[in-house]
Order: sequence, then structure tokens, then C-alpha cells
Amino acid sequence: MKRFFVFLGIVLTTIGSAVRAQEVDSIAPLQMSSWGDAKKEVSDYIPDISLHTRMGYEHDFSERVGRFDGNGLYLGIDGKISPHFTYSFYHCIASSDDDGIFGFGKTQWLNVAYEHDWFSIKAGKDNVFVGSFEYDGYDIDNYYFMNSSFWNTFDCWQWGVSAAFYPDDDQELAIQVCNSPLSFGEPNLFAYALSWRGEWDCYESYWTANMWQYDKGSYVKSLNLGNRFEFDDFTIDLEYMTRAADIKDIFTKDFTLMLAPAYEFSDWGRIAGRFGWERCGEELMDYGYDGSYLFYGLAAEFFPIEDYEDLRLHASWGHGYNRSHIVNIGVTWKFSLTQTIKDIISKRTNR
Repeated sequence: MKRFFVFLGIVLTTIGSAVRAQEVDSIAPLQMSSWGDAKKEVSDYIPDISLHTRMGYEHDFSERVGRFDGNGLYLGIDGKISPHFTYSFYHCIASSDDDGIFGFGKTQWLNVAYEHDWFSIKAGKDNVFVGSFEYDGYDIDNYYFMNSSFWNTFDCWQWGVSAAFYPDDDQELAIQVCNSPLSFGEPNLFAYALSWRGEWDCYESYWTANMWQYDKGSYVKSLNLGNRFEFDDFTIDLEYMTRAADIKDIFTKDFTLMLAPAYEFSDWGRIAGRFGWERCGEELMDYGYDGSYLFYGLAAEFFPIEDYEDLRLHASWGHGYNRSHIVNIGVTWKFSLTQTIKDIISKRTNR
């Protein structure tokens, strides 16, 4: 932890120096790359560094226990190397369920991407593509006791490569090859995904077809259909995910069916619900139990500062995979270190 704070201090000092330099010359020329990036383009090379945290009180009514705790502290770093090359890093510094994992085990993603007009290529650690809006959200924005068993147990952060193609402005086709989430550290076991994202006036899709290898020549097959419908401030997600080692069981043995409505009250608040039915019958998914069950919950979020959604209060309740009724009341803060330093230097410069 001491080394981390030393590293963070060095990074912040570097940002401060870079911001001061841009006060003198606000147009920073981009580096040339072997992919033919234009010299005349300009960009901000200062990395966007942020800290995200959530804390509060959680009470488990089934176990009759409650405590104040922090749900996590995350460090995010995003930036550009050239006009087309970008990088992204997101790491869990601390969490309430610290299991002693060190190194890259707590890194959710660390990747470099090349982005062009009609395609992109990404390499590094990233989430395994799974067509679900529940699955696609940040951990810090989810309430685990409202979510499916699949969300709570799937080992989603893996090393690999992916490529995306953009046939239209609102369409994305992508392929991914990465380490299998069912490999549990064993070599020569891989996962393959084909995904489609689309967006229209009131409908958004995120669909994937997946194969997760668990043994030589053996795979769990998965079809995941995430659908989002938007009507002004009202949003509703309808999702179906199914998994099976034997293709004959693909729609019957292990699946998740979920409905998730949400409504936003202008810029000051949001209320969201979730109701799902899940069948856990594929032993290879390692849920810890078999059978069908219902999961459901409700969350209310409030933004106390006008035009600032990075500070959020919440009250949430759910009943899910652990068969308990759980309530969590707390606060989430997404703090941009880079923007804060820029604001401080800008105020000093304008004096």
C-alpha cells in the first residue's frame, strides 16, 4: 500500500507539471505512429486519473447481522498515446471482502487499444464479452444482492485480445479470444465470443454467442440476449442468458431471465428495480448449489449536488442468490484527480 501511494504521488506531480505546460501552450501535437496518424491533429495527453469508492451500512435480515463498511476503493487511469492509440486501467485498491489476492488479481482491466474510423483492436485484460446490461455495468454501480448468481460468481476479467468493426454509426460487431473464465488458472483453456451492439431511437441491443473451454475439446456454450428499451426518462431492460456444456440442454438446464425497469427524475435522482428467474443446473459454472430461484430488488439513488452526479446517495434492498433479504444505505463518490488539479492550477493562473 505504501508503494501505491508513492506511485500515486509521482503520477500527480507529473500531471501538475503537464497541466502547467499546457497553460503555456494549450495545443499539444500528437505523436506520429507507424499507422499513419496525422501530424496536424491535436489532443490532450494528460491522463484522466480518478478514484471511485462506495461506503455505507448493510444489514442482512436473514442472518440478523449488520455493519458499516466500505464496498471498495478503485483507481482508474485512462489516456491517449497518439491519435489512434489509447490505454485504460482500473484496479481495486481495497475491498470489504479482501481475499489476499495480489498482483493483477485485483486489476479489473488493463489494456491498450488502436481505434480507427471503422474498426478497433484491443489487447490486455478486459471483461469477457457477455450480452447483458446487468453484467456490463461497473461493480461500484451494482448492488450484488439484487443481481443474478451468474453476475456474482462468473470470473469475468481475463487476459486476451478483441477486435470490433463498425458497419454503421450505431452498430458494432466484435470478436474476442481470451483465457477461459472456467480455466481457474490452468493453461491452454480459452474463451471465444461473438458480439453485436446496436442502437436505435428507443432500443439498444447487446447480444453475444460464447464458448468457454473447461477441458481439452470441451466447452460451455452460452447465448446472451441483452435488450434495453428507452422512453424519455424511463428505461427497461429485458434479458435472457442461457448456458450448457451439452448443446441439447442449452435452453433448459442453466439460464437467467430478468426484467429491470428504471426511471430518472431529471438530474437529481433515479429509482431502479430488478426481477429475475434463474435456474442453476450446470455444475461447471460452480454456483455452489443447484435449482431454480427468484431474485429481486429495488434501489433509489439521489444526487445531492446540482449538475454533479459523481457524488451519489443510495438506499437499496434485494433478495437474491444467497437467499437473504439485504438492505444497504450509503454513498458513492467518483473523484477525478486530474480535473481537480486542473481546476486548482487554473484558479492560481487566473489570479
